[in-house]
Amino acid sequence: MMKNCDSKLSLGYDFDRWFGYGIKEPITIEISPKNNSHILVCGMSGSGKSFCESIIFAKLIMEVPDSICYFADYKQEDSFSYLRGCSRYYPYKKALEALDSVYEILQKRQSGEDTSRKPVTLIWDEYVANILSLQNEDKKKATAVMNKVSEILMLGRSLSVRFFCSCQRPDASVFPSGSRLNYGIVMILGAPIRSIYEMLIPPEYIDRIGERNFRTGEGILLLQGSELHFIKIPMVRDMERMRELCVRALS
Repeated sequence: MMKNCDSKLSLGYDFDRWFGYGIKEPITIEISPKNNSHILVCGMSGSGKSFCESIIFAKLIMEVPDSICYFADYKQEDSFSYLRGCSRYYPYKKALEALDSVYEILQKRQSGEDTSRKPVTLIWDEYVANILSLQNEDKKKATAVMNKVSEILMLGRSLSVRFFCSCQRPDASVFPSGSRLNYGIVMILGAPIRSIYEMLIPPEYIDRIGERNFRTGEGILLLQGSELHFIKIPMVRDMERMRELCVRALS
C-alpha cells in the first residue's frame, strides 16, 4: 500500500521566495491514492527537464520506497545512461513494453484479480516524440497506445498506478479525449513559451505569470489544475546517491 495520507513529495522551491528573499521554501504535494499524482513535465531542449525527472524519480522512491517502477526512455540519450542495464529500463522501441507491463497490472487490479495496491509508477521520457514517431509508422497502433495511457490516467489513482511523462510540447494530438487534464502535477520549465502555457494552464492564471523569465531548472507548476506556483528545481549535492536510488528502483 502507499504510505499514509500525510506522504508529501517535494517538487522544488518557491521561485519568488528563493530569488526575493533567499528562502528555500519547499513546494510539496500529497501523493496518497486519494490525490492525483500523475506527473507531466514539459520544456524545450536545455530547460532542465531530464535533470528534474531524475530528482522527482529519486524523491518518489525515498517517499514511497516499496514502489515498483518502469522507465521508458524513447530517445535513449545520455541523460539516463546510468539506468541502462536495469531490468525495468526500456530504451527506444522497447518503451511500449514498459507500457504493456504497467497496463496489465492496471487491468488485473481493476478486474479484482490483483487486490494488492503496491505503488506502480511508469516514467516515460519524451512520450510525445515516441507517439509522433509511432503515428508515422502505424496510426492504429499509436491510437491503441494512447488509449492505454488515457486509461491509466483515468483509473490509475485509485489503483495506485502513476504515470509520469516528459515532453517538449504537449500537443493535443497525442493526448486524446482531453487526457492532458488528468495530470495532477504539471511542470513547465525553461524560457516562457506562451503557446505551451495555453495548452496546460487555465486562461485566468496565465496573466499571473507576468514578465517572469525562467532559466534552466525554473518555471511554472500547476497542482490539481487550480493551484499555480513558480518553482525552482534544487541542485543535487550527491548525484551518486540520487542515481543509486533510481537504479535500485528499476532493478
